[in-house]
Amino acid sequence: MLRLAVTAILVILLLLVIIFNPAISYANKTTQNNCTIFHHEPVDQVLKLRVAEALQLTEKSEYYNSRLKLDICLNDGSAYPGIMHTIRGDAFAWGFYNKVVLMGNADYKKNYVELNGYHWNLTELLAHEMMHCFQFNELGLWKSNPVAKIATWKWEGYPEYVARQNNDQKELAKNIDRLIQTGKKDNNGWIQFSDSTGTVITYYKYWLLIQYSIDIKKLSYAQIIADTTQEATITQEMMKWYQKNKNTVGTFTIKNKQAPAYAEAW
Repeated sequence: MLRLAVTAILVILLLLVIIFNPAISYANKTTQNNCTIFHHEPVDQVLKLRVAEALQLTEKSEYYNSRLKLDICLNDGSAYPGIMHTIRGDAFAWGFYNKVVLMGNADYKKNYVELNGYHWNLTELLAHEMMHCFQFNELGLWKSNPVAKIATWKWEGYPEYVARQNNDQKELAKNIDRLIQTGKKDNNGWIQFSDSTGTVITYYKYWLLIQYSIDIKKLSYAQIIADTTQEATITQEMMKWYQKNKNTVGTFTIKNKQAPAYAEAW
């Protein structure tokens, strides 16, 4: 038993060393501003543009910190994403500590990450995962998830809110209407945008609640975290607001696309 315990501890320590030191798993690294991109293949210059775009989105956040050094780990032949998959499971990407790990297959020029046939906007995905790093940096270990057990809609919704700033994503009433129209179709838990990328409906809902809290109620993210109002109550408030303001919604087309059963509609 002692040998097994010692072996287990050594394996865990080895994994931690690998996880927090991605240089061990990659052949190359490229520095860009406050980011270090770890890659096996020659780095695509378009990726640098996507990283810069993502950082520009995060600069609008109250938790942005220009001094935080970020590691961006690509899925281009290194064993590192595979290790993360074993530990944390399937995902388009993972963000933790100061690490952003792309897990799906990236097309830098078309600006998406593909996973199981579904596309997530690459710039927005990078910004989302970067925001998890900024959350951790601002709040610290004990006040961040999973330790702090902040409500998921607050923890995941805020990175989505920061990342989703395209012209067709800025109006709350229009965003709610998109969700309602998608719910009328056989969507299987996936919502799609005009650029043919999308997100899971659960994350979309979290984002709308944050957008309502910040844009309409004028709360800071720190105030949102501290607020004890239940998710269901805020959802009801938001939908009452929508009923009064839905006439401001423009017309648009929802593309019907099947997706994995990640979530149910409201």
